Parts: sequence; C-alpha cells; structure tokens
Amino acid sequence: MISVFSNDALENLGKAVKTFLEEEIYPIEHKLLHMDWLEAELLLGEKRDLARQTGAWNLYLPKELGGPGLSLPEVAQIGEILGTTPYGHYLFNCQAPDAGNMELLMAYAEGDLREQFFTPLTEGKIRSCFAMTEPGNAGSNPLLMTTTAEKEGDHFVLNGHKWFTTGADGAAFAIVMCLTDPDNPNPYQRASMILVPADNPGFQIIRNIPVMGHSGAGWMSHSEVRLEKVRVPQSHLLGEAGRGFQIAQERLGPGRIHHCMRWIGIAERCFDLMCRRAVSRKISPDKSLGNKQMVQQWIAESRAQIDSVRYMVMHTAWQMEHHGQKSAREAISAIKFLASDMLLKVIDHSIQTHGALGLTDDSLLSFYYRQERAARIYDGSDETHKASLARRILKQYGLQ
Repeated sequence: MISVFSNDALENLGKAVKTFLEEEIYPIEHKLLHMDWLEAELLLGEKRDLARQTGAWNLYLPKELGGPGLSLPEVAQIGEILGTTPYGHYLFNCQAPDAGNMELLMAYAEGDLREQFFTPLTEGKIRSCFAMTEPGNAGSNPLLMTTTAEKEGDHFVLNGHKWFTTGADGAAFAIVMCLTDPDNPNPYQRASMILVPADNPGFQIIRNIPVMGHSGAGWMSHSEVRLEKVRVPQSHLLGEAGRGFQIAQERLGPGRIHHCMRWIGIAERCFDLMCRRAVSRKISPDKSLGNKQMVQQWIAESRAQIDSVRYMVMHTAWQMEHHGQKSAREAISAIKFLASDMLLKVIDHSIQTHGALGLTDDSLLSFYYRQERAARIYDGSDETHKASLARRILKQYGLQ
C-alpha cells in the first residue's frame, strides 16, 4: 500500500478513507457479497452517507462540482485505497461507468440536460450506464458499429442492439455510442454520443448477462439492450455530431489510470491475505506455509510486480497531467496490459497459498478471481494494446 503521499492534505484524506473502509466495510464484505442486490443497496446507502464525511466523495471531480479537486496522480493514490474492497468506488460515487459519464456530462451537457442528469448523478441519487459494444461487432474495434441515430425534426431516432452495457440495471440514463453520419468517408467522424433516458419506451433491457457466476444485477451489471425507435431531443447530443470516437478516447485515457490503480488496490488486498495465510497456516507444529521457499517466491514476486506497476502507472498519470494524454499514449497501452497481468498473477498466487479455502466463496479471493478475469478484456483487450504499442514503436524503425 502507498505510504508516501505528495502532501499532508492528501495523506490525511488517504488515512480517512482507509480507516473508513477498514472499520465500516471490510467486516461486512462477505455479507454483502451473498446478499440480494436490493438488500445490499440499502446497506451500502447507509455507508455512502458516512463515506461523504471523509472528503473523498466524487473523487474525480473538482471542488466546485462537489469533489475533492485532486490532480490525476492524487486521484490515483486514493483510487488504489478504494480498490482494496469491491465496494470502494461505489461507496464514494466514483464507480464505472458513472465516473466517466460524470466527466462527459461535465464537459458537454448544458442547461436542462445538466440539471436533470449531471447534478443528481453527482449527488448519488441516480446511476447511469454506457452503451457502446454490440453483439454483432468486435468490441475491440469501436469503429465497427451498426446502431444509428437519424434526425427527424428536432429529434434523433435511435435503433440498434447493444450488450455489455455497463451499469444498465437500475440506471436512470444511458450514454449511447451510435452512428449519426454512417456514410462519412472518415470512419472516425461517423459516430456520436447521445444521452438516452432509461424510461424511454424504446430503451429495453433484454437481460442482465450473467458473468462468471454473478447474476449481473445492480451497479455491476452488464446488460443486453435493444433500442427501437428511441426518440430523444437533439439537445441530448453530447458535443458535436461525429465526435463520438474522439470523445471516447478522451474518456478512456484517464479511465485506464483509474482502472489500473483500482487493480493495484485489489492486488494489495490479495497480497495482504496471502501473507497472513502464509504466516498463520501451520504445516507442522513448528513450521508455517511461509517457511516454504515456493511460497516465499510468490510473495517476493508479487511484491516486486505490484510496486513496479504502481510506479509506472503513477508516472503515466504524472505525464498525462503535465503533458497531455497524447504524450502518454504508449504508456497508457503498456500499463493497461501490465497491470491486468500483474493483478491476475497476484490473485492466483494468493489462491494457491490459501489452498482449497481460496476456491470457496468463504474467501474474497474467489470473487476477485471471477470478477477480475475481465480486466484483460475490457477497455481494450491486452492483445489490442500490445499490438498498438508495438506498431507505434516499429514505426520509429521505418515499418510501413
């Protein structure tokens, strides 16, 4: 866990958040994981009221909009602490996709749209979802899309089919990526982002997709959605028409920093559980698992891997903060696949150290093993990022 903060105020904030999670959330995690979502939401709602008092509510937002006003590297450090529990980011109203959607609305929503959706989202009164991936098209290529939005009078009419629509179950609105100019010769200028209220008659949740044994209910849902003749005012367009791809890239850069630091927080929690198990589990009257060189190897490798990834992620956050996202494009790809790979290795080592206990739902590890396998797929698969990074490098050597 990070122990050196860049200033006293950040250190105090980090301590307040850590203390809150350790005292209020860690003791009830197991209970929450086995609750029906509606029950869990009620209990978490009470804890959210306490979370506000730490000063980290709306972690990514500036002070004037109800956040702590942190820089990207500072956000990353607190985000790591939140990542030590499955409920950390939700408790502080900065979970995906709401955090990214807040940033989009902060930048592009105006007037009634801002008042109706952005303000209650920041207050934690509503949730939102993000709809881009489609069943019939490769999710790793956002240029492949068939959902359309055609102008009809002063409205858009949307038709299409989405899935893995993050957070759709119970959401008040969706931000939908769709084609507004499908015949544009520049494929990067065909799509736009449009806000669609979830109570629109044409917005239909077909199902919550079960993922690795999880029912898909609640804020961790990944829903299949159909849009049939969905009419929304043209004022629901976010930014200019045809800028959807560009806006998505603006969202994804910082989002990958957030994901990576959350993964580091998860890895730290699993590392802590592994070390505790290595010391407490006796394999003979005078020997513990921690006396075994193989277990010591897992612990040493995990410590080095977590710290190495953290330093690279923090440097990437600093680079983005001071020189812009474009300057950090190669680093963003690198940290995405390095952090996800590290995370799954640490979880696996911790499960192996726990033995059969690590496989059971009595352990937080089984939840993380199922839930975080997706880390190597979403926000661009590891293979996509590796290929992209390699192409950029090889272009410098003259590869056509």
